[in-house]
Amino acid sequence: MTLSQQIITIALCVLGTMLTRFLPFLIFSGKRPTPAFVRYLGKALPAAIFGMLVVYCLRNVEWTPFPGGIPEAVSIAVTVLLHLWRRQMLLSIAGGTACYMLLVQAVF
Repeated sequence: MTLSQQIITIALCVLGTMLTRFLPFLIFSGKRPTPAFVRYLGKALPAAIFGMLVVYCLRNVEWTPFPGGIPEAVSIAVTVLLHLWRRQMLLSIAGGTACYMLLVQAVF
């Protein structure tokens, strides 16, 4: 890439990022109430995204040969238990990830 192409690419990336950051504030100003559909999406999408991430992460797990998904299942259980116990997303994700890494590297 030439220098001018690099500058144009960076400028377009900055423009796209800034547009997606500022556009919601311009569309949904404080003068009007937020539409019910947008409020619904704000409540429903986080759970849907997490469900999609779980399916995506488990899509290639082979359940039949040993260890047969045991590290994944144990790590999911640890994540759920940590979340039910402390209700802190960062702790739940970090704890489940650490459990998975320990099980895969040290045990299985």
